[in-house]
Amino acid sequence: MQHTWKSIGVLSALSLAVSSCDSSASKETDHPPVDSTYAPVETKAPNTDYKPAFEGQTRIAGVKTTTAYETKVLSEGLNRPWGIAILPDGRLLITEKGGTLRIATSAGDLSDAITGLPAVNSAGQGGLLGVTIDPDFEGNRMVYWSFSQDTPAGTLTAIGKGRLADDEKTIENAAVIYQATPAHKSNLHYGGRLLFDKEGYLFVSTGERSDIVTRPLSQDLNAALGKVLRITTEGKAAPGNPFEGRSDARPEIYSYGHRNVQGLAFHPATGDLWENEFGPRGGDEVNLIQPGKNYGWPTITYGLEYSGDKIGGAIQQQEGLEQPVYYWDPVLSPSGMTFYSGNSIPEWENNLFIAGLSSVHIARLVIKDNKVVGEERLLTEEAQRFRDVQQGKDGALYAVTDGGRLYRIGK
Repeated sequence: MQHTWKSIGVLSALSLAVSSCDSSASKETDHPPVDSTYAPVETKAPNTDYKPAFEGQTRIAGVKTTTAYETKVLSEGLNRPWGIAILPDGRLLITEKGGTLRIATSAGDLSDAITGLPAVNSAGQGGLLGVTIDPDFEGNRMVYWSFSQDTPAGTLTAIGKGRLADDEKTIENAAVIYQATPAHKSNLHYGGRLLFDKEGYLFVSTGERSDIVTRPLSQDLNAALGKVLRITTEGKAAPGNPFEGRSDARPEIYSYGHRNVQGLAFHPATGDLWENEFGPRGGDEVNLIQPGKNYGWPTITYGLEYSGDKIGGAIQQQEGLEQPVYYWDPVLSPSGMTFYSGNSIPEWENNLFIAGLSSVHIARLVIKDNKVVGEERLLTEEAQRFRDVQQGKDGALYAVTDGGRLYRIGK
């Protein structure tokens, strides 16, 4: 593999000739042939002897990028970054877990902390989480974010919105538009990713809060936990949702049976919604999301309790419950993710890139006909917990880590 590695540390930007992001990416079948002669990248023993539902569902053949590219640390000055949104001018709007926003240039220069957001509970896995901008940001400068909010009954995943002031020092008129109830006294599994669809509605991911007593709420259509939701910018259920008009279900629910969804992305060629979610001990998943479908947690899983005990009836496949397109055992600990739609590295076109936490790398998945056909690990030398990865306006990938680093990956 031909890589140009820059030394670790804060680096000044280089003037690089890169191709612009092309949103009209070619169909996924136009990829160069995948070299499947490499061994699977996972070499550790699995936690279970569970059998996949189909060939290639886990431990697919390895692939290697042949195009030369460069990775460099742009900054080490972020404070527990969590989410990235790409601004129209190419800068990055980044959440910091403690409750502030920062803007980073493509050279790694950081703004002062942007304040004005509601208070967050940053204990455990909580804090200021995912972020996205309004499709009409250039006209209205509206920003949307998820965060863990305190309530008398406990904490919950909340969605806020507000206007980025012209001086970019504060968020104006911040308001909470949605709360994923019920609240629970836990600081785990908030989900927290946000994504606008082409109709201007907002997809929101939630977790089931990790507690064994809240797990069943993933299957409960009258609870917002363990779900992918679809709402308006006012926090109401988006029209056309699969449970619209049903008295026994919340109309904002789009899919259910999830554990802790921390990655959402649209496939650039098909427009399909994909997600990733944490399994327990084994069983991290990538799913192709379809409206109204049940993705199984905690009824089916490819993982174990952290104690090593089996979960429920130790069932991995059941009629009526969706199978993951791909799963990991041991876990990747997947967080933010993005599909690559640039053209500067052709072999990456329409590939899925996932930030790995405990796995301390970025996973590249080659997908063809909705199946994973190859996997590669990037930045394994860095030993960083990667929290989010997004494609910039310049066609490069930008990633943040729990340790405060901002990376650029590209030509």
